[in-house]
Amino acid sequence: MSLENIRKEVMQTLGKNINQFVDKFLVDADKIWQPSDFLPNPQGANFLEEVKEIQELGKELDDDFWVSLVGDTITEEALPTYESWLMSLDGVNQDPDNGWAKWVRAWTAEENRHGDVLNKYLYLSGRVNMREVEISTQHLIADGFDIGTATDPYKNFVYTSFQELATYVSHNNVAKLARKKGHKTLAKMSKIIAGDEMRHHLAYSHFIEEIFKIDPSEMMLAYYYMMKTQIIMPAMNLRESFGEKTSLFDQFSIVAQRAGVYTGFDYVDIMRKLNVLWSIDKITELNSEAEKARDYLMRLPDRMYRLAERSVIPDTKYQFKWMTKM
Repeated sequence: MSLENIRKEVMQTLGKNINQFVDKFLVDADKIWQPSDFLPNPQGANFLEEVKEIQELGKELDDDFWVSLVGDTITEEALPTYESWLMSLDGVNQDPDNGWAKWVRAWTAEENRHGDVLNKYLYLSGRVNMREVEISTQHLIADGFDIGTATDPYKNFVYTSFQELATYVSHNNVAKLARKKGHKTLAKMSKIIAGDEMRHHLAYSHFIEEIFKIDPSEMMLAYYYMMKTQIIMPAMNLRESFGEKTSLFDQFSIVAQRAGVYTGFDYVDIMRKLNVLWSIDKITELNSEAEKARDYLMRLPDRMYRLAERSVIPDTKYQFKWMTKM
């Protein structure tokens, strides 16, 4: 049997429990928070005062912070891209009876709220050029990106396990920075978004755990492949208006590290956490190739940590159009 067919069978086996996964890791729309819970009510008597308060508090946060928040927002807003590649995985299709399609749609519906609330908050803050932010969002969705996983669900679930934890870290750090400046609403909003991301991380990590029980060698090799080639961030193709198709990601990444929103040390910490979470040192019945892959994965965090220690974050002031006045 081909590897593709084996993966499909594994996905079909796990898909039988999809309702349990949805109930355990996702929250019904009638019960979960919505963006309006954190935003000034335009029908309320104090709407303008609340908007003014957001704008006054926003002045206490520097440009590096706002650039980081814009990047996070655009990443969340590019959700149609993420749903489309998850729906193309082996074992997933648009068939009404396909359990994984139910999961993807329900997960997407939860994630959609993040970009929605962040976009509206940026708009109300008065600190950014929203038209430029919107152009970057449209470009990111239209350009698409290749995470190097093709239709392999094993590799894709490694990616989502990692990426959901990375977004948890990023939103959680935004919450901490906002709280220090007395920006309580933004802090609370970012903290609860981070909580969603952690639930989603636990879900995709659980899928990996289950695959390790059924197909340990191929799962280990998929994990090895993703870590060796490194995780490509969703914002990799960020770009601005009227320019060449040149990514802003390197500049954005430097700013995010400088602001303390997401750093190279965070990347290493996530690798360590995944190794421990999946107990890869204890997995048995691996073939020789998978054993070598496991050895590589166990050594990799220390190697990457040494690289992070040697890296120097420049203090260059980048001119993002997001921060220019219209």
